[in-house]
Amino acid sequence: MLKEERFDHILKVIKATNKASFEELALSLNVSEDTVRRDIEVLAKSGLLVKVRGGAISPSASPLSFQDRADMFPDAKKVIALKAQQQLVGAKTVFIDGGTTMLAFVSSIPIDANFRLITNNIALLPLLSVHHGIEVIVLGGNYNRSTQTNVGVQTCLEAQKYQADVYFMGACSIDSQIGITASIQDEGEVKKILMASARKTIVLSNKEKLETVDFFKVCELSAIDALITDLPSNDPALDNYRKFDIEIL
Repeated sequence: MLKEERFDHILKVIKATNKASFEELALSLNVSEDTVRRDIEVLAKSGLLVKVRGGAISPSASPLSFQDRADMFPDAKKVIALKAQQQLVGAKTVFIDGGTTMLAFVSSIPIDANFRLITNNIALLPLLSVHHGIEVIVLGGNYNRSTQTNVGVQTCLEAQKYQADVYFMGACSIDSQIGITASIQDEGEVKKILMASARKTIVLSNKEKLETVDFFKVCELSAIDALITDLPSNDPALDNYRKFDIEIL
């Protein structure tokens, strides 16, 4: 297929649905995701669409809503969720923060699970209502509607009161040189506090967030204990992360 034909297909999809992921476009075009990324970069520079993490949206569309983000990469999130679920064994107190991947993670937790969950992620509460064995503590603070999390000084102060066996961190961006960064400073500040109060920190990230950088530095990669992605643990795309003393899952 010619480049111009790919451009036409991408623009038609964006016009019809207002958004599309790299993965969806690559499958429909029968090309690699790298090819789609390059095409979208060209189209974005021309103002024909807006490149976002994991795909593209129409220039006339509003920023992706929480539900839009929750609907993206469902298969990848299921893989991550199943891997993360196995890390709950033996944990008595668990931190979980924001991010749409956490919805898939909590949905995968066995119904008879028994532990204490401390979170600032308000979107998890309806899912947790069926887990009678999980004690839920919600951190207060200022409610961010776009992320459906509580953040701010109050959230950080409350988080400092607790100690957890494991902290499951939702990643915004991960770079093998820069480390973990966040697009919202208040979210990043909460992550720092939760890390300091947990014996073990496990970062959950789909492959689209690897080798990307946001403006607020959360930590170096050497500060975390494990990285869970939707890729096989031996995938070459993870090679840059093996030099750090972290478990790749």
